Amino acid sequence: METSVNNLSSNPGTMGKPFTSNIDEASAGAHHTIDKVTDATRPAVERVATGAHQAVDKLADAAANAAETFGVKSEQLKEAQTRITENCRNYVRDNPLATVGIAVAAGFLLSKFINAR
Repeated sequence: METSVNNLSSNPGTMGKPFTSNIDEASAGAHHTIDKVTDATRPAVERVATGAHQAVDKLADAAANAAETFGVKSEQLKEAQTRITENCRNYVRDNPLATVGIAVAAGFLLSKFINAR
């Protein structure tokens, strides 16, 4: 058995050439197949990637528009609150007796409502 191992080790190229050739052919075939599959799937992958980018862009635009609208509406609500508060102050200043009467009536109704339960 040692002689056969020695023969192989003394002539390493004689036994390995057919195997190396087969491995090289298999490797080249695999690379060719991979290239075909890659070429065939590349347009589909690019379409999916483009669609995903467009969807993300649309979502980002919608979020930006919503944030801008929210900011505008928030400012409008603050302005409305300021106007209403100022109108109430002016009414109380101009009509102090009516304001006290409204407050007493509201308190009376509220106490009746709470005690009824």
